[in-house]
Amino acid sequence: MDKKYVLAKIEELGIMPCARVKVDAQARFAAEVLYSAGIPVLEVAMTLPDASKVIEELAKRYPDLVLGAGTVLDEQEARQVVDAGARFLTSPGFVPEVVAYARKMNIAVFPGAQTATEVIGAWKAGGDFIKLFPAATAGGSHFIRALKVPLPQIPLIVTGGVNQLTAFDYILAGATAIGVGGELLPKDALRDRQHQRIRELAKRFLHMVNDAREQLEEG
Repeated sequence: MDKKYVLAKIEELGIMPCARVKVDAQARFAAEVLYSAGIPVLEVAMTLPDASKVIEELAKRYPDLVLGAGTVLDEQEARQVVDAGARFLTSPGFVPEVVAYARKMNIAVFPGAQTATEVIGAWKAGGDFIKLFPAATAGGSHFIRALKVPLPQIPLIVTGGVNQLTAFDYILAGATAIGVGGELLPKDALRDRQHQRIRELAKRFLHMVNDAREQLEEG
């Protein structure tokens, strides 16, 4: 799975789910349900103690699942998860050594940013998509829309505060994709293995992305 495929798949779906869990089994379950629901993308946060092990297991089980590691804070972690099978790296802020390592290994990387200055800096350093985090406190969809006016060439993944009420507006404002955690993968749904509930949420978010894109094309 090459970098071009990873970027194209995330852009196509418009959704980058994040499993920020504390139990390995819940991350595996999240991958299984999302994959079956038509979202073959998952970010496994490094806050999971055995994140690298889980990524390695999932990469072997689902060869066409676009797996990434989130909250990657240094080159050592980046190297560890890439060796395990991660095909994209992301951080809540801009970590130069992570971006540099990803570029060296030809791995997709999404550094975090919140201000226009940070977005430009992360983009010029080599970020493929820039993860705007946390979007809600940065100004929500109004900020995204304003940011895209002078910087239309920079693709943004919007995370932090994305839910069923805001997802449509973020895509309509110009976001390439939305990063969704607990709103798509509720803790109790993962704990209780509620397949149908997560599948229904996946369906809703996919519809929101597609509906917003259709409106953009019409307008």
